Amino acid sequence: MENYKKTKIVEKPCPLPFTDLPPDIIEMKVKDGSKIRNLMGYAIGKMELDSVRQILFTGSGKAVSKTITCVEIMKRRLKELHQITKVLFKQIEEIWEPIVPEAGLDALTVKRNIPAICVLLSKDALDPQEPGYQAPGSFDAFWIKTLKAESQGQMKRKQGGGRGASSTGKHPRSAGGASGEPCAKS
Repeated sequence: MENYKKTKIVEKPCPLPFTDLPPDIIEMKVKDGSKIRNLMGYAIGKMELDSVRQILFTGSGKAVSKTITCVEIMKRRLKELHQITKVLFKQIEEIWEPIVPEAGLDALTVKRNIPAICVLLSKDALDPQEPGYQAPGSFDAFWIKTLKAESQGQMKRKQGGGRGASSTGKHPRSAGGASGEPCAKS
């Protein structure tokens, strides 16, 4: 590839994975270089209006994590948002041209599939049977349950059972191996 340079990147149009979206839905296309502050200022301002009921966040490649961050900020700011998340792949074509055209090399076309995410947030209830659906507050309920289970596990560890607490633990010491004598090989 040292004899080639990338001259063009073509993104294949990818249809949105959601059906029945209103034609005037606000779509936040998150890019790798997008500033979260700018995206969220606009998106939150629009969602605070009574006339706006849904917003769609999309991102691909390196922008997937930034898209998720924006969605989580939005859900913390505006409670009671229903969410449907779709993960998909977007195809891009890279055109590579030879650096020295006289060398007799052909142009190359490289097709790549990159991950993409689409997240629909809605003030109105969405279909809970739809794959990727999250009800409002379900994330908080998950973490409360998880933290409660972790704290109970820590309490059990504090009550004993640490190293040397008893001679019959997970791995009881064998009579011959602990004293320094060589173990018999079978």
